[in-house]
Amino acid sequence: MPTAPNRRQLALLAGLLLVVAGTVTTFVVRRQTTVNTPESSNPTAARLGESRNQQGSVTSAEAVRLDALTMPRPNPVEGERNPFRFGARRAPSPDRPESTGGRSADSAPTAPAPAGPPVPAGPPPIALKFIGIVDAPAQGGKLAVLSDGRSVFYGHENEVVDGRFKIIRIGVESIELMPVDGRGRQTIRLSGQ
Repeated sequence: MPTAPNRRQLALLAGLLLVVAGTVTTFVVRRQTTVNTPESSNPTAARLGESRNQQGSVTSAEAVRLDALTMPRPNPVEGERNPFRFGARRAPSPDRPESTGGRSADSAPTAPAPAGPPVPAGPPPIALKFIGIVDAPAQGGKLAVLSDGRSVFYGHENEVVDGRFKIIRIGVESIELMPVDGRGRQTIRLSGQ
């Protein structure tokens, strides 16, 4: 008489055999149905067969034009475009006619659009950043801290920083500077950097 552990092992073995038998049977049945299926019942295969029958009559290909290879090529035109130079396009010289670019020769060329309002020729912008304020009552009040990216400068109102700029007014979020030569005032907002 088999013991309880042997019965469990036999039951597990029987279950495992049933699962394997079911998997093999399913695989074999599916394989046989796909192999034995006629092409007429499979719409994709039927379309492929029709396209093969239609391709049986090959249409003649377009003729190769070898004479086009022997024709002379047009001479290159000297261009005025230089992708390595910035600026507006130069006006065409009077001795060389401008290409029409697809429009008729009797139509007048359009004038280029204006670039915008002219920029006033004022003093160059001050290249300092206002990075903070230090309250120093023992040293005379507010002390502005400025930087040009390499060095740090500091000063009180009416002092010269960097030997070029005079601090006019120190505000809470901005500072007003003027070049030493007096060419105009500029306000720089607090950037914190």
